[in-house]
This record gives sequence, structure tokens and C-alpha cells, in this order.
Amino acid sequence: MAIVDFATAATDRAVALDHLDAERHEIRAMLGNLAFRVYASREDDSRITILHEWEDEASFDGYLSSASFARFGEAVRPIIVGVPVSRRFRAELLATVG
Repeated sequence: MAIVDFATAATDRAVALDHLDAERHEIRAMLGNLAFRVYASREDDSRITILHEWEDEASFDGYLSSASFARFGEAVRPIIVGVPVSRRFRAELLATVG
């Protein structure tokens, strides 16, 4: 699992969100992807959070070396303000309720 938090200028956030929306289907189709969710902060009109879930580290590594990840870097990194934070976890599913 990976959680990525970053900010853009408020005027650039729509550009970043549009790019992530355009990549979502390709990322979701990648081997081992369980979830790819993008959240625009309700408290701060410049913040974005991405939540990734992957079956294993090899699948996540595949994403990191993918054309989709490279396009994200090319399109969004130049408009990121400050330092993005990526927190990566090894998580075990205990239950799915519902």
C-alpha cells in the first residue's frame, strides 16, 4: 500500500487531478493493482492524496517503472509545490466487511 500526499498551486490542482483521472484506468488494469484512488482535500484547495493498493511489492515496482508513472512525473511534478510525501506500507487484510 502507498499513500502519496502532495500540493499544487490552487489554480493547478485541476490539471493534476485531470492527469490522474486520465491514467486511472491504465493503472487499475496493471498486474497486481487492487485499488487506485485519488482524493482532493476538502480542507485545502491545493492538496491531493493518492491511495494505491497492490498485491505485492513486485506489482508496485512494476507500476514505478511504468510509462504511466513516467507520464505522471513529466506532467505533474513541475506543478507540485513543496516536497511530495510517499508513505509505503506492508499491510495484511484482516477482513472485508459489508
